[in-house]
Amino acid sequence: MRPLQAMRSHGGHLGAMIGFAGYAAGWAVVHRRRGRPLPASPDPWDLLLTATATFRLSRLIGKATVTRPLRAPFTEVDDSGAPAELNESPCEEPGRHTVGELLSCPFCLSVWIVTTFTGARTVWPEATRTVTGALSALAVADVLQFGYTTLAERSQH
Repeated sequence: MRPLQAMRSHGGHLGAMIGFAGYAAGWAVVHRRRGRPLPASPDPWDLLLTATATFRLSRLIGKATVTRPLRAPFTEVDDSGAPAELNESPCEEPGRHTVGELLSCPFCLSVWIVTTFTGARTVWPEATRTVTGALSALAVADVLQFGYTTLAERSQH
């Protein structure tokens, strides 16, 4: 007999997979109704912006202290993580566990976020470039903040 947690997790993950398939199909329907052809291949610049923006938004949603209220109904705080981030575990209650896993895992969120950006780019390319550009700029700013802090700490020694 399997532990209850493994059975619950399996059902929740199956539901999440079905939800994701519906979400991705929804983007395809929206795109088809717009009547635009799909681009032949993604532009390398758009790939870079999308990857960087996906990374930053998944960390912002899944780890940032400022977005804790979004995760609070589904997760419990374990401890602090990277600067301005929290490490969290999903609640054990059925129905909230899988959502907690998705919301507290940047890798899990990335699949949904990249699908959103990809679908949005086929429907609203200019607006999506603006959003992915802004999130990419935020990611670069974060790197600069860490670099500055490291240099400042080294210069004091």
